Amino acid sequence: MSGGERGGAATRSAVRRTVGVLAGCLTAPAGLLYLLLAGVPLGAFLLWPRTRPYALGVFGSGARRLVEVERRRRTRFFGDRFPATYGGEGVVRYLAVRSWSGLMCGVVLALLGFGLVLAGLLAGGVVRGTIGIVELLTQLVLGGVLLFLGLQGLYALTALDARLARECFGPSERELLRRRIDELSVSRAAVVRAVDVERRRIERDLHDGVQQRLVALAMLIGRARRGGGRDPERAAELLGQAHREAQEVLAELREVAWRVYPSALDSLGLEEALGGVAQRCGLPLRIAYEVAEPLPLPVVTAAYFVVSEAVTNAAKHSAASAVSVRVAGPLGGPLTVRIEDDGRGGADPAGSGLTGLRGRVSALDGVLRIDSPLGGPTTIVAELPCV
Repeated sequence: MSGGERGGAATRSAVRRTVGVLAGCLTAPAGLLYLLLAGVPLGAFLLWPRTRPYALGVFGSGARRLVEVERRRRTRFFGDRFPATYGGEGVVRYLAVRSWSGLMCGVVLALLGFGLVLAGLLAGGVVRGTIGIVELLTQLVLGGVLLFLGLQGLYALTALDARLARECFGPSERELLRRRIDELSVSRAAVVRAVDVERRRIERDLHDGVQQRLVALAMLIGRARRGGGRDPERAAELLGQAHREAQEVLAELREVAWRVYPSALDSLGLEEALGGVAQRCGLPLRIAYEVAEPLPLPVVTAAYFVVSEAVTNAAKHSAASAVSVRVAGPLGGPLTVRIEDDGRGGADPAGSGLTGLRGRVSALDGVLRIDSPLGGPTTIVAELPCV
C-alpha cells in the first residue's frame, strides 16, 4: 500500500469514527428518556420482591433494544467485534452510564462548536481593527486553554465509551489479561513439551540409526583388517561395503541435521528449504510459494517445521499418493501455511507430532487447524502472525 493510499484510509477511518461519536450523542437522549419514562412507572414493582423479576424482565427487554443500537454503532463506525451473546444485569447499567457519557460528549462538542463561532468573531474583529492587542492575546490564551480542556474531555469520553462497550458486549480488560496469562502459560508448557519430544526424537534417530550404522561400519573395517593378509579379495570386498556404509551414514547424518535445523533456512530462505523437503519426500509434493516480502526468522522456522512434520506424517501414516503445500502472505496479515494430502485421514490432533506443531505455532501467537475426517483428505492450516 502506497503512502497516499494509507493516508486516504486513515482519513476515511477518522471521518467514520467522528460520525460514530456524533451518532452516539444522538442516541444518548433516547436512552435517558427510556430510563426516566420506563424506570419511574416500574420503580415500585422493582422494589417489591414479588414483582421484581417480572419488572426487571420488562425493563431489561426495552433496554436491550436500545443497547443493541449502541452495539451496532460500535461495530459500524469503530470496527469493534463483540460476541453474539451478551447481557444480564449489565445491560441496564451500560445504558445508564452510556446515556450520561453521550450527553456529556454532546455538551463538549457543542462547547467546541461555540468556541469555533467565537474564534470566527474574534478573527472578524481583528480584520476590522476593533480588537486591541491585549484583548486579542487574552482571548487567544483563554481560547487555547478551553480548546485543550475540551479536546481532553472529548478524548476521555470516547475512551469511556469504548471501555463501557467492552465491559458490556465483550470480555473486560481484566478478563482479557487473565486469558492472555492463561494462554501464555499453556503456550510455554506446550513449547517445553515440544522441545522435550524433539530432543527424544533426535536421540532416538542417533541411537537407532546413525549409531547402529557406525557399529556396523566399525565391524566391517575390523573384519577387513583381520582378513586382509590371508584373502586380499575378501578384504577389498569388505572395504567396499564399508565405503558404502560410510556414505549411507553421512546421508543419514545430513537427514538428522536437516530435521534438527536446516542450514538452508539461514542461507537460502524458506522457499529453498521447502524445496529440500520436496526432494527428500517419498511422495509427489507440489509447493506453491506466494510470499514476496521477507519474513521474520521465527516465522520462517515455524513454517518450515510445520510443513516438514506434516509432510513426514503424510508419507508415513496416511497412505497418500500426493501432497500439496501452499504458503501465502503476509501483506500486513499473517503467514498462512496450508498442507493437504489425499490419504485416508483420521489424523489424531492430540498425537505427539501434531501437539508439538501446535505448541510451536502457539508460541508465536499463531493458530493451527487440523481437519482430518476418516477417509480423508487431511488438511492442516497454520496462521503465523508476522508482526
